[in-house]
Amino acid sequence: MNNKNRVIGIALITAITLLGDAMLFIVLPIYWEDFGLTAIWQIGVLLSVNRLIRLPITPVVGLFYRKFSIRTGVLISVACACISTLSYGLVSGFVLLLLARVLWGIAWSFIKLGGMLTVVTFSNENNRGRLMGMYNGLWGLGGLAGMLAGGFLVDQLSIPIVTTTFALASFLIFPLVFIMIPKSNSNKEEEPSNQSQPSHVQDKMTMRHPYIVLIILTGGTMGYITMGVFNSTISPLIEQSYQTEWTIFGAVIGAATLAGLIQAVRWAWDPFFAPVIGAAVDKSKYKQYVIFLPLILGSLAFLIIGRVESMFILLIVVLCFQLISTGFITIIDTLAAEASVQTNPVKMMTFHTVVVDCGAAIGPLVAFFIMDWSGLSAVYYLSAFVMLFVSLLWFIYHYYMRYTKNSHA
Repeated sequence: MNNKNRVIGIALITAITLLGDAMLFIVLPIYWEDFGLTAIWQIGVLLSVNRLIRLPITPVVGLFYRKFSIRTGVLISVACACISTLSYGLVSGFVLLLLARVLWGIAWSFIKLGGMLTVVTFSNENNRGRLMGMYNGLWGLGGLAGMLAGGFLVDQLSIPIVTTTFALASFLIFPLVFIMIPKSNSNKEEEPSNQSQPSHVQDKMTMRHPYIVLIILTGGTMGYITMGVFNSTISPLIEQSYQTEWTIFGAVIGAATLAGLIQAVRWAWDPFFAPVIGAAVDKSKYKQYVIFLPLILGSLAFLIIGRVESMFILLIVVLCFQLISTGFITIIDTLAAEASVQTNPVKMMTFHTVVVDCGAAIGPLVAFFIMDWSGLSAVYYLSAFVMLFVSLLWFIYHYYMRYTKNSHA
């Protein structure tokens, strides 16, 4: 099996384990009382705790991958994902659901870090962005199926039926893990070439290098914006502007279904757009500058979302942000992967994953507490400010590096 197929294999397995989690982001904010919850704040905690638990767990998983194969970690992940997804429909109440979300957090730590290390191991400087985009795009198909099918089926059937079906899908991929995931973590097809450092970095990179720090900070911002705030608030955002329910062939298109459709559009185009964006980053001579695009465009989109009242305009801007988020994720993951080959790959990608999870965990908590205090618009205004602030830090860094270079000339 060649290196590209290894990346495809772990991406598709990741997609299947993601079904239950993706469904929950669409369904829980609307059907929270059916899950046995008693307060809105519990929604934010349940959508965040799986990421909070990954903060201490992911470094342990990083140590695990230093001693054991990616295949072993993926097997653990699939088992945990199957149990947690099944639990969403069979248990009721905040405490039991909290335990199920913790278990899913452990599962995701294993599968995500295993996937990132697969890309770093089986790629080189000429294809790393494209393979990273391919990996992100393909595992996003799990979000597509989970949000689209999950939201629609729950509107038509019941929560236990949907979660049991998704758990069965995870159970059935156990044999595929042995077929598609290599037993060893070595690249026997192509040894990585000696890669030159980025042109703007003159000394050897360490984890304290300003460029590394900025990548880590931007990764946390990406997690906070795309995986935390946006994913957890898309349902209430649609619900507050969606006054008249639509019907198609007699089936009611509720807010959960519409939110799932909107999210599904991104997951559908990611397998096509993400590799293209990644390939463009590979070819760029100034890779460190492309991060300005998603930061600035994303902030503008959030400022509009915070003010818009028209459902039609809202849908257009949300779809535009979906494309921006595809670029955001692909670019920052590619920059992190490139930086990892200049430091310690396991250490760098573990650190990157932890910080992304931290941002994604903080997102729902901040969003729902602000919603309770000041409304949904305030959530998007604050998020726009965060992106603008991070883009300012990148500007200061590049200005400082240019000034330092000129002063030494």
